[in-house]
Amino acid sequence: MEVLELTQEIGNYLSSKKAEDILLIDVREKTALCDYFVIASGRNTTQVRALCENLEEHLSKQGIEPRRTEGVRDGRWGVLDYGDIIVHIFNDESRLFYHLERLWTEGENVRKID
Repeated sequence: MEVLELTQEIGNYLSSKKAEDILLIDVREKTALCDYFVIASGRNTTQVRALCENLEEHLSKQGIEPRRTEGVRDGRWGVLDYGDIIVHIFNDESRLFYHLERLWTEGENVRKID
């Protein structure tokens, strides 16, 4: 599966699970770390954990495993590293505090999932 296609699938899957404020950010021109960030919010720590775990399970069924995960159990900021795509799922308070979008967006490189 192509990286952009997988990025869009991740965004759509998170939307189907009621994640909020989902952004797909193309960072290919900004960092060698990855090609895309997916940033989303859950309403509370339970939902953040569930979104992370459900996404990991969904992709695992397709044979796609994260290289590593961080923060999922705490439920404040879960990170799933899929190599070319890094998924950040925040609770509202952590998202406002870290505000990753401001570091990586320039308008043209962002797609919002409704």
